[in-house]
Amino acid sequence: MTDTASPTNGGAAESPSLNILAQYIKDLSFENPGAPRSLQAREKAPAININVNVNANPLSDSEFDVILTLNAEAKDGDKVLFNVELSYGGVFRVTGFPQEHMLPLLFIECPRLLFPFARQIVSDATRNGGFPPLMIDPIDFAQMFTQRMAEEKVRSQVSTTAN
Repeated sequence: MTDTASPTNGGAAESPSLNILAQYIKDLSFENPGAPRSLQAREKAPAININVNVNANPLSDSEFDVILTLNAEAKDGDKVLFNVELSYGGVFRVTGFPQEHMLPLLFIECPRLLFPFARQIVSDATRNGGFPPLMIDPIDFAQMFTQRMAEEKVRSQVSTTAN
């Protein structure tokens, strides 16, 4: 990181930076309840339901723990073929950004950086469980964030009108 302080600007102006300090698996679960029958060839592809969630928690003024949670369940009719759940975390140092940019950074940019690693873990888990590797399509974290903010705004309006 470079220090942009100079006698002319009168202080220590910090250039914006986002650094990944650590990445880790917080929780990983793979269930194959029907094995070995679930591994047999089938005529049609299973229905796969994928859920994604992002949470962020401050560790200090400049460090944040961001958790990307991926849940994928494959079903053939009403039978669960597999269920994989991953909580993948990253510790990020965020400095020099205006306060209004913090939520988008934590809920869009940080999970975008974590996603390729989490995607590979899910792919490996399904392959190691005896299934073809599940390659989750890229996720639009900006759209997810916008939707979440809209839902929170509606929720806050409902709670203020109820009081």
